[in-house]
Amino acid sequence: MLGRRPMVAGPAETNHAPLTAPGATRAMEAVLERVLEARLRQARDTDAVFALDMADRLAAYVRRGGKRLRTAFVWCGWRAAGGSGDAGAVLRTGAALELLQACALIHDDVMDGSPLRRGAPAMHVDFAHGHRAGRTGGSAESFGTSAAVLAGDLALAWADDLLTETALASPHGPRLFEEWRAMRTEMVAGQYRDLRAQASGSSGAEEALTIAVLKSARYTVARPLALGASLAGADARTLGALRAAGRCAGLAFQLRDDLLGAFGDPALTGKPADEDLRARKLTLLLATAVRLAETTGDRDAAAVLAPDADTRPGHSVERMREALERTGARAEVEARIADLAASGLRHFEATGAGPGVRREFAALVERASGVAPQQAEELV
Repeated sequence: MLGRRPMVAGPAETNHAPLTAPGATRAMEAVLERVLEARLRQARDTDAVFALDMADRLAAYVRRGGKRLRTAFVWCGWRAAGGSGDAGAVLRTGAALELLQACALIHDDVMDGSPLRRGAPAMHVDFAHGHRAGRTGGSAESFGTSAAVLAGDLALAWADDLLTETALASPHGPRLFEEWRAMRTEMVAGQYRDLRAQASGSSGAEEALTIAVLKSARYTVARPLALGASLAGADARTLGALRAAGRCAGLAFQLRDDLLGAFGDPALTGKPADEDLRARKLTLLLATAVRLAETTGDRDAAAVLAPDADTRPGHSVERMREALERTGARAEVEARIADLAASGLRHFEATGAGPGVRREFAALVERASGVAPQQAEELV
């Protein structure tokens, strides 16, 4: 039977709790760097080629960063539940989430055939480039896909190892692990529903909402909040309020991401702006536009947005953007984002968290959703 064992903490982990969410994110970066260095040493001890080709590439990918929102939400959940003192377990949980995010993004890009991620070639594209440069045999694309799947698996293994070590060293380990286990299953379920909806040509709002909740809302905000709260031994009332806050804020985040996927600037988002539209990926934005086109009798918009519409290169993407605007779908989604962000703050306030933590959460929700929740003005 496995028992708890002490973990060796670095300097950043033995300090008192960071005073802000950005401070927690910075401290997590230091923890993540030590974790990556330890994993790279293990990889080199295992096999030099594997370490050079895959482990080093994965570590570089993780170091390129991202929004690092999940760590900040873990910290908010921990503080809202009364967490204080040594934040080591919080920081390690945040680092594990960043490794899990790497797995999710690498596999997502393979499934979507995305060429870019974080302003650089996606993992499968990078491996394919290396294959061509090495003038090795076989299909570069097939090699890149297979190697990227393995890189994602490696990121998942690193994440699970780190979370397990953290749980074993924490008095709240079982609750932490339960949240982690549920989150991993939800991620896979959401990704599968996404693939299935695209294959079936679905345009239903209810299905789009289910995918958004499973694939993004819970994973990005709700579960990180609950992971942090679990480390503070939160009661059922606090956990319930945090989950409700996370669902609302997480949906606002996903709807903003949908808008960026249709109208965003690749130079700012680090990924193509027309990818979701070309694939006619089911989002609440698309489902809303289809509903409004049918309700108002806009046959042109309905035809452009239909699953079986002409997808040949040309002006089809621009016509879809025009339809999203003309039907009022973009404006309706913007309004829904604002409502969800405001609801997220109301639920978070129900935890009884102090004004400082509520301000931090409001700032994170604004960063994730792109709107300043109205309630933020009331936090004094």
